[in-house]
Order: sequence, then C-alpha cells, then structure tokens
Amino acid sequence: MAITLGPNQYGKAEVRLVTVNRTGPVHEIKDLTVSTSLRGDLAATHLTGDNAGVLATDTQKNTVYAFAKESPVGEIEDFALRLGRHFVREHGNITGARVLVDEHAWDRIAVDGKPHEHSFSRASDEKRSTAVTVDGERAWVVSGLRDLVVLKSTGSEFHGFPHDKYTTLAETDDRILATAVTARWRYQGTDVDWSKSFTEVRRLMLEKFATLHSYSLQQTLYAMGEAVLRERPEVAEIRLSLPNRHHFLVDLTPFGLSNDNEVFYAADRPYGLIEGTVLRDDAEEAGLAWHTLPTF
Repeated sequence: MAITLGPNQYGKAEVRLVTVNRTGPVHEIKDLTVSTSLRGDLAATHLTGDNAGVLATDTQKNTVYAFAKESPVGEIEDFALRLGRHFVREHGNITGARVLVDEHAWDRIAVDGKPHEHSFSRASDEKRSTAVTVDGERAWVVSGLRDLVVLKSTGSEFHGFPHDKYTTLAETDDRILATAVTARWRYQGTDVDWSKSFTEVRRLMLEKFATLHSYSLQQTLYAMGEAVLRERPEVAEIRLSLPNRHHFLVDLTPFGLSNDNEVFYAADRPYGLIEGTVLRDDAEEAGLAWHTLPTF
C-alpha cells in the first residue's frame, strides 16, 4: 500500500486590518478581514519537517499590514490581487495563492444633517467580500456579499407543493418573505471597475427581490441571478444562498383576537435553505476560480 500527500495549502486566517486615510479633513476608513492561503512545492515540510520552503504564516500576516501602508488599500479586489501575485512571484516554490477579503462597512454619523468628517457607525452586519486565486500568471476573482438581510411584507405566496402524512405546513397566498443573502459572482477577467460593478450587482439583486411577485424562494433566487447576468456582462456566473427566515402567524384565537397577517413569530431555526447557481452559457471556463472555496 502506498500513502501519498494529497492537495494541500496553508496560510494566515482572519487578519484584522483597519486603515485610516488622513490626507484631508475628511477621513476614509477601510475595515477588512484578510485570509491568505499558499500552495506549491510543500511536500518536504509535510513529510520530513523541512521548512526551507515555508513562508511563515506570521510573515504573510505582516505582508498584509505592510502592503496596506505602502499603498492605499483601494478596492478589495485590487488589494487581494496585489497580495496574491506578490506571494507567487517572490517565493519560488509557491505556485498558487488564494486571498480572501471581507470588508466591513461603516456609515458616517450625521451631525446637523451632514456626514461627520471622522465619526462612523455600523448599521448592519452586511459584508462585501472577494476571493482572489492566483496560479502562476493567471488570476481569477470571485466577489460577493453576505448577511444582506431583506424582507417583503407581501407579494409572496407558497402553495401547490406535495402533501403527505407528515405535512402540516399550510398553503398561503400572502406571506412575509425574508432572507439573509449570501451571493458570490465570478468575474470574467480582472479589468473591471470593481466598485461600480459591486454597487450595480447589489442594486439589481435588491430591486428584483423587491419587485418580483414570488411563488417560491427558488423562483426569487433565479430571478435575482438572471437580473445580474442580463445587465452585467463582466459577471460570468452568480451563486446564491438564501436561508428562508420563516415568519409564522401567531394563533391569537385563545385570546378572542383575530390575526389578519399582522402578528408573526420570527423563527430563527430550523430554516429552509435555498441555494443555486445562475450562469451564462457563453461564459469563459471557471478554471481555479472556485478552487477550495466552500460552496457558499
């Protein structure tokens, strides 16, 4: 029997980074969580403990901080590309890198109706993200968002599903539809206006969620993805994960009260989880874009 070393990678996970641009009276902040993973000729460290080819994870962490100082972070996609290409180009036995970045958004605090120059608040847990994979001279970018919580109080139905002896769910033609969107989309190439593209993809998904009369969360998922692909040619495919944040009518009859879709119990678990991919048939091959990334 032969035992061999399979695919492997290593790196520094969840490096917390906050930068403040103080070049003018109006400060700009970037609040990021950065994770790096490297691949290549690393058999020696696994098999014999020879670390001659191992770029220490602490060094990877320090590189993140140094890069943030040496030039403005800018868009998270560009920052991740700079880091990934550096690791591959500067270290001979490292042939591939994956850099994950989450951006934590801050809003300016309004004072007398005007945004304050250097004070901020966080309104939600929504995060912008990117996953950059570098392999030799090639690079792939998968960007996205998560924890975008949305709700519509009407315009959603769910009926016509099979019933068996275990079915208790009542059919409805008017329900609350709520979810926390996780979306990742694969770009075609790296010559992209990242900020504009992210803003537009997010807008298209939100508008479709709001305006579509939904008969299922699956239908909503596909429509959101389709809306993005029709309007944004730089996006090859989009993957969405939509947990159904159930809102159940509370039975008020024991108290002699009616409940005409007004009072609900918001259940946090268990929940339905709807996931899917929407892609264009003329998209370039995914290559290593999704390599080692969890599905959602």
